[in-house]
Amino acid sequence: MERRVSVTVERFPLAAQFTIARGSKTEAAVVVCRIEDENHAGRGECVPYARYGESVESVVAALEALRPALEAGLDRATLQTALPAGAARNAADCALWDLDAKLGGRGAADLAGLAALHRVTTAFTISLGTPAEMAEATRAASGRSVLKVKVGRGADDIARMRAVREAAPDARLIIDANEAWSEETIRENMLAAAACGAWVVEQPLPAGQDAILARMPRPVPVCADESVHGADDLGALVGRYDYVNLKLDKTGGLTEGLRFLAEARAHGFGVMVGCMVGTSLAMAPALLLAQDAEIVDLDGPLLLRTDRPDGLVYEGSLVAPPTSALWG
Repeated sequence: MERRVSVTVERFPLAAQFTIARGSKTEAAVVVCRIEDENHAGRGECVPYARYGESVESVVAALEALRPALEAGLDRATLQTALPAGAARNAADCALWDLDAKLGGRGAADLAGLAALHRVTTAFTISLGTPAEMAEATRAASGRSVLKVKVGRGADDIARMRAVREAAPDARLIIDANEAWSEETIRENMLAAAACGAWVVEQPLPAGQDAILARMPRPVPVCADESVHGADDLGALVGRYDYVNLKLDKTGGLTEGLRFLAEARAHGFGVMVGCMVGTSLAMAPALLLAQDAEIVDLDGPLLLRTDRPDGLVYEGSLVAPPTSALWG
């Protein structure tokens, strides 16, 4: 049977407005690549991100341009040079992993040489707002053991951190500034994060200003997000960051994600496995990488009004591995 490829755009309303330092959104616009072969179909989902120069239209165009090669039998290894790292390659790569698993009659984890998957603890995101709004959202998320706290707008970040801590005295806190702090504000904000008992501060400074982190005390471990995409970026971050955030939409799929994970360990970094705001289909392959990560932030489906059918099962802070009906 000849391969058939389809590329579709799907939109999922969010349960509530989602705000970070760069702006707000009320829906998740995702692109799905579906590859059919021998009565089996593999799917991969990506979330185009404007911060990285992507749009839904540009990602669809990239996948449509790749269609002839995919239908002719392009494999995962060749894909790595056929498209640059980013959302489009992620969708195609994860679709090929899903298809190969189904054609081979074995799970994607087994195909990747990994042990059987288990449930992991995921963070839950508190959207940026006023300190009072964030405290209210934190109380509504009571029982979640790890919270990612979005900050980075105006002069209220210290008040925001304190408000969340008071509302959740026992939760582990990830403070995520999304590049919004500066050399002038980072020291005071880091001390405040430490005073709140924060676990990690994520991407406090704009990408490209990482050298500042090597010249200052870090009372809280710091995680790179926007400053790191693929495995080749890791060497430059040694001595500047303690953790790195692995996202499949940045690495360009699970294939590079596996290499990223191995290289991060070799460089001595702790690993966070994160996500864009997408459905369970986008989270499923990331769960393979999350098995031994120190920090997991795969809460995308929890932010949606409705997830797709056969979605991941979340129980409190735990998320279970995907079924083959979803992916892999």
